[in-house]
Amino acid sequence: MRIRILGASLGTAMAAVLAIPAAAVAAPSDPQNIIGGGTVSSAPWAAAVFANGSFTCSGTIISANYVLTARHCINGSMSVRVGSVNRSSGGVTRTVSSTSSRYDLALMRLSSPITTSYMPLSSAYPPVGSTNSIYGWGQTCYSGCSASTTLKTASVQVTSTNQTDAYGGRAIGSTRINGNAWRGDSGGPQVYNGAQVGVASTADGSSRQYYGSVAYNRAWIQSVAGI
Repeated sequence: MRIRILGASLGTAMAAVLAIPAAAVAAPSDPQNIIGGGTVSSAPWAAAVFANGSFTCSGTIISANYVLTARHCINGSMSVRVGSVNRSSGGVTRTVSSTSSRYDLALMRLSSPITTSYMPLSSAYPPVGSTNSIYGWGQTCYSGCSASTTLKTASVQVTSTNQTDAYGGRAIGSTRINGNAWRGDSGGPQVYNGAQVGVASTADGSSRQYYGSVAYNRAWIQSVAGI
């Protein structure tokens, strides 16, 4: 979730990258979650992503040394909180020593390893029509509310596996079933059959979202992170 609006569209609506504006974190809260959906009680693989000390995006820890997020989340000094469903407390924190990116995916190398349950990565695209889960700490309404303090989840239906992310890479398109992604969910996972298939890139804030494809970038992830 980023303030700027991309030229690419989702249907007839403009698609916004999902990095959260810093001011939105402190805005009044809203009773909804992930714009629909619900909260998560446990997620050892979850990573809250901070840029220059401020929460900006969601992500996943995929090995002891690497967190996967969106490229457009990378800005200045990066750090993460891993293993807590609360983006402000609990879990363990690490600074990021280096980053690598391809299309709208980014791998952040941690300053020291973390032992936890890591998010499995898929080498296949989810079937069109399948129900997938999305996760993130994004804003809880379209405007005028804060990023969620607690990690959220929602169900979406895959409409295409041949869309485009914010940097021209292959992406998975989906529509809401009981919730949709918005600002702050950037970099968070789309999960099918227990494995991550996508990384949140762009959304229209009401129904549709595009997630950068893990399968499309799988060889690159292997070359950088070794998994």
